[in-house]
Amino acid sequence: MSPLVLVWLEFLLCLVLIGFAGVKLSRYGDVIAEKTGMSGTWVGLVLLATVTSLPELITGISSVTIANVPNIAIGDALGSCVFNLLIIVVVDFLHRKESVYTRARQGHILSAGFGVVLIGLVGVNILLSQQGVDLAFFHVGLYTPVIMLFYLLAMRTVFRYEQEHREAYTEESVKRYPKVTLQQAVVRYVAAGLVVVAAATWLPFIGDTLAQQMGWHKSFVGTLLVAFATSVPELVVTIAAVRIGALDMALANLFGSNLFDMGIVAIDDLLYRQGPILAAVTPIHAVTAVSAIVMTGTAIIGLLYRPKGRVLRTVGWISIFLVVMYLANSYALYLHGA
Repeated sequence: MSPLVLVWLEFLLCLVLIGFAGVKLSRYGDVIAEKTGMSGTWVGLVLLATVTSLPELITGISSVTIANVPNIAIGDALGSCVFNLLIIVVVDFLHRKESVYTRARQGHILSAGFGVVLIGLVGVNILLSQQGVDLAFFHVGLYTPVIMLFYLLAMRTVFRYEQEHREAYTEESVKRYPKVTLQQAVVRYVAAGLVVVAAATWLPFIGDTLAQQMGWHKSFVGTLLVAFATSVPELVVTIAAVRIGALDMALANLFGSNLFDMGIVAIDDLLYRQGPILAAVTPIHAVTAVSAIVMTGTAIIGLLYRPKGRVLRTVGWISIFLVVMYLANSYALYLHGA
């Protein structure tokens, strides 16, 4: 078997493992949430978003500590953001009763807005680093504590908002897991998490080998292939949530995952011992950051304006624009990544 075929098989195996374990993680995370009495939207934003972003976290850590490929770490974090926003298009297509933008709660604008701030902080510091402006304390960029503080502020603000609008919840009243105990859910949750950790640790090495075998830029591999693989749990969980009618949980998972992914950038910076991590990556990642900001802004417009129409009975014009932005970002990475 040729080395190229072998590395593609390894990549597909990682994809299957992360997808399978991601479904289990999300299901038992949902069980834990039900048994502990948390709200559906809060579950999506914090619990499910954290759970489904576990591959990005492990991939980022192993990329900067073992594989020494910071481009794949940052490409994965930012690429996952644009891919998560692309998943909104899938949600819009699957939600046939009405446009996702007319049905979803406008409270998602708050978490999306915090996402714009955090992604913007990362993008600006990538550009500043390319100009030689590296504000750091030892090997850690000064943007890292700022990202962490904003992430905590986002969680606190959204939690308080959800508490004040608790009467709007409609998804958590039905008990969906009467036969599963809390203890069983926790054990199965941990078991699935171990599978995700193992597969995600393996992923950056496969991405690095793929880049060499195919002659691709590592930023392209990290932002597209690795980001796609690590975003499989978000995709599967979102589709499952839409099918059970938990639309707000699905969207909260996506916007919450983007917030968590920016927190991962800060963690990667703490663990990258060779200096501020954003100074060690190629400037093309700033294009992905800008794309994520534009796509998030577009989603905010949809949630606020609430357009009802669909293009050829498929998805709304907001979703069409999200697809166009994702493709444009992918093409720019392919042409100019390094």
